[in-house]
Amino acid sequence: MKEYWFIFNNTGLFLEKTPDGGYTIPQREEIPIDIAKPRKDIHNITPLGDTKVKTYKTDSTTANGKYEICGLRASYNKLPLELYLKAGKCAEILYWDENTQYCGKCGGKMHLHTDISKICGKCGREVWPQLSTAVIVLIHKGDDVLLVHANNFKGHYYGLVAGFVETGETLEQAVVREVMEETGLEIKNLRYFGSQPWPYPCGLMVGFHADYASGEIRLQYSELGAGDWFNKNALPEIPEKLSIARRLIDDWLDKQ
Repeated sequence: MKEYWFIFNNTGLFLEKTPDGGYTIPQREEIPIDIAKPRKDIHNITPLGDTKVKTYKTDSTTANGKYEICGLRASYNKLPLELYLKAGKCAEILYWDENTQYCGKCGGKMHLHTDISKICGKCGREVWPQLSTAVIVLIHKGDDVLLVHANNFKGHYYGLVAGFVETGETLEQAVVREVMEETGLEIKNLRYFGSQPWPYPCGLMVGFHADYASGEIRLQYSELGAGDWFNKNALPEIPEKLSIARRLIDDWLDKQ
């Protein structure tokens, strides 16, 4: 039976070109012989429907005419959504594998124990893939919303206040804290919107709507370079559609 093969090198994912000009993930019964062999282990990933999924990394940077090497983010615009999401999970497992080669307790060699766990051959310590949970929030003030430009954004677009959840706090407490730290604003009426895997490299983004309560914008310039209230008729450049930030903004726009 054919299996999906999600094959990565250091710069991207191998996409197979289709006759209609689109892209897909290689499907083979065995490891694709026209792409370089694995650098290390081949990993089994949860199936996609009835189709088994495997992933590995290669040192090859050559894609013949049948393939194209594409960054994971950019693959969102080329692959069906279910394949893009599965590629994200594969990337996270490969990242976890590379960063857990040795035991953090005794320094022994780690070995795959199950598809999503490793065990130390020396002390028996087990490890599993870890997620970094972050919150993101669209703040409403009348007909306006708060948009910010973070210092780590590579483009000129404006996004939303976001940050990692700290030990010992709830998602809601994290939202309130991040908004106060980064903007000096108090918020109210938090409303859960949804969540999104964020494999850059191993995150889970949890989205909220919230209402402005009080305060004046005082940006934390170590995190944000700009921020202001914006109306739907005068929006700056906003995030691309692969992100939950864009989904939150689009949800607000659809209700205007």
